[in-house]
Amino acid sequence: MRLLYTIVFYCLLPFILLRLIWRSFAAPAYARRWAERFGFFPKLITSKKVVWLHTVSVGEFLAALPMIRRLMADERLQLVITTTTPTGSERVRATLGDSVFHVYAPYDVPDALARFFKRVKPSVYLVMETELWPNTLAACARRKVPAILVNGRLSERSARGYARFSGLTSPMLNNLQLALIQNHTDAKRFVQLGLHESKLRVTGNIKFDLSLTDELRLRAAELKKQFIASGDKIIWIAASTHQGEDEIILDVFSEIRKKTNKSAQQLILILVPRHPERFEKVGQLCDARGFKTIRRSHGGSVADMDILLGDTMGELMLLFGVSDIAFVGGSLVPNGGHNFIEPAAWGLPLLSGEHLFNFAEVSNLLMAANALDVAHNPDELEKILGNLLDNSEVRKQKGENALRVAIENRGALDKTLNLIKSILQ
Repeated sequence: MRLLYTIVFYCLLPFILLRLIWRSFAAPAYARRWAERFGFFPKLITSKKVVWLHTVSVGEFLAALPMIRRLMADERLQLVITTTTPTGSERVRATLGDSVFHVYAPYDVPDALARFFKRVKPSVYLVMETELWPNTLAACARRKVPAILVNGRLSERSARGYARFSGLTSPMLNNLQLALIQNHTDAKRFVQLGLHESKLRVTGNIKFDLSLTDELRLRAAELKKQFIASGDKIIWIAASTHQGEDEIILDVFSEIRKKTNKSAQQLILILVPRHPERFEKVGQLCDARGFKTIRRSHGGSVADMDILLGDTMGELMLLFGVSDIAFVGGSLVPNGGHNFIEPAAWGLPLLSGEHLFNFAEVSNLLMAANALDVAHNPDELEKILGNLLDNSEVRKQKGENALRVAIENRGALDKTLNLIKSILQ
């Protein structure tokens, strides 16, 4: 079955390369460093144990960052971090520089993987969430490199997809030495797909273990002063939006701003698209609506603006810290939602659309705590937002509820690190 998969992958490789070329028109970074994806890069020279951690893109890298910093503190270890996307690569380099060895992940074909293993010689392979590849895990097993799934999750939709290829999925999963899963519901799905229960541990979600540094809090407070310099403001952030959502957010913002009550007139919007190649297009949407829009990347006074376009990388946590209400995107369109824990850690009342299948457990916790309101259409979103604007006590209570959920669910990081270190001994 794996041989058939490899043959199919090679047959599809020309189309994969064409897709890279196509994507490079919108995001030129996709046209660079192709050799790394085939396992061609300078050999890593180190006498330390090598920990290979794969984080697909920005979200997975940021979720793993507290774990990365803890692993980096162990002088016996050398970290190798791979990503798939240029934005993920940029975050690794901007955040960690040369303190880790970073390249793109190799394609899941034997020759690329063989070159990668020869150059890196990992002692353990850590992979975040659901980025499981059959040949990669088989290569680890053949070389006796323990493979550990970290912060594993599996939506019902993804489980159905894996189930269609059970002959490939079950052997792939059992090439893992450990699967550290976020919750019992997802753990059950992994077992149903064939993972041996002996390999499974429910450790919780390490995204809850983020920390807001004093420096970050200070920067947020200073930026907030700039926002409110021209009078009282209520700041609504719409974060990680996808195509099709920005128009809805702008429509709702427009309708709210037409109202004459004080809170509606105080509202300003921070709009942060999920993908950097969409920054300019979304900025044009804002301009076309007649809003005074400031690009975060351009700087300038934010005191009298209508919209701040978050067109920079690595500042989302800062912008959450400036805000009073948070909408989390990927949820008004069927993308499955994004991370609620970051705005919850800032104590913000939360809004989303109904498509939350990638974050079902977290969203259920927040809804049960009366911290998250779900809108099924633009009218509902406008109504919910209007209610929050008009009721400062409701905003405060829902924000406190969100923060409580974030605090009460911490602890997964320590469990995860203890299990990883037990394998490395």
